[in-house]
Amino acid sequence: MTERYIGLMSGTSMDGIDAVLVQIEGDALRVEAALCHPWPADTARTLHELCTPGENEIDRMGVADNLVAREFAAATQALLAKAALTPKEIRAIGSHGQTIRHRPQLGFTLQIGNAALLAALTGIDVVADFRTMDMALGGQGAPLVPAFHQALFARPGALRVVLNLGGIANISVLPGQTDGCSGSGSGVYGFDTGPANTLLDGWYRRHHPHGDSYDAGGQWAASGKPIPALLEQLLAHPYFAAPAPKSTGREMFTLDWLDGELDGCAYAPADVQRTLQSLTCHSIARQLPTHSDAPTRPELFVCGGGAHNAPLLAELAALLPDWHLTSTAQLGLAPDWVEGAAFAWLAQRFIQRKPGNLPAVTGASRPAVLGALYPA
Repeated sequence: MTERYIGLMSGTSMDGIDAVLVQIEGDALRVEAALCHPWPADTARTLHELCTPGENEIDRMGVADNLVAREFAAATQALLAKAALTPKEIRAIGSHGQTIRHRPQLGFTLQIGNAALLAALTGIDVVADFRTMDMALGGQGAPLVPAFHQALFARPGALRVVLNLGGIANISVLPGQTDGCSGSGSGVYGFDTGPANTLLDGWYRRHHPHGDSYDAGGQWAASGKPIPALLEQLLAHPYFAAPAPKSTGREMFTLDWLDGELDGCAYAPADVQRTLQSLTCHSIARQLPTHSDAPTRPELFVCGGGAHNAPLLAELAALLPDWHLTSTAQLGLAPDWVEGAAFAWLAQRFIQRKPGNLPAVTGASRPAVLGALYPA
């Protein structure tokens, strides 16, 4: 039976809400329509502020919870209009929500976006709160996308890695032993490698307060020169050498941390930006699997907003001459819509009462059905 699901995703970069409509039949998934709904400037500012501990957090979070739900509903309605569909034609929404705190070392993660309000506003059942069951079972609650990557992208006999370049970078290692959508993983593993765009965006906004919210196309970084001593200093952060399973967020790699590492050194801001680009690339390259026994050339498929940063991808490719580096578009799914499609897929897994996590990825004690249902 063919069913339609909508996936809603806003990542740590907070550069917009990805809304993705998918059609699922058996193990086959096809994107029917997609769009990026921009955050209103004042809402984005509120969400950025909530990511740092401050006064009156509970009241501010409660207000933001509803603001996020209303913007997610607006994104859903725009997507339905684009696809010329009605709410009754959608089986469910898979809503990731907006992460404002991720503290796996303390056993909790927090995504806001009032799912009950979202269901009421859209007239569509909502599946949300995907991460907490995994954490209840001792897992990191992240990353959750490797199970989806395995289901769609794994190919027998080929080592494939899917690299998501959002605010935080994460990898899914697909060793080529696929079992369809059973959820067992078949040797799949993955983890957050560290910052991708979060530091790049924050440093850019500090020095361009009246410009874009990010370094479009990596052009400002490309104007600078890397600072080797600073790069090695940043790469000494213990997270990079920590074993998997592991996940991280904006809370660890902050501008305050960067300021401490700079320690008042008068580096040119563009050179720091270029070095942060190198931090992203080197931290990824150093954590990719060895592939000496791979029967074919290993493949690295990039998705997320960083897939449009040509200078960053060129630097990463130079560090990985033995890898074939390309976009997930080569696998039939545009890089901007992979994570949104993943949460639509996770909603379907919930409806079918099938596991959505991979314990080898998150560290949970067992596979589990992820999410909670909010009927319309």
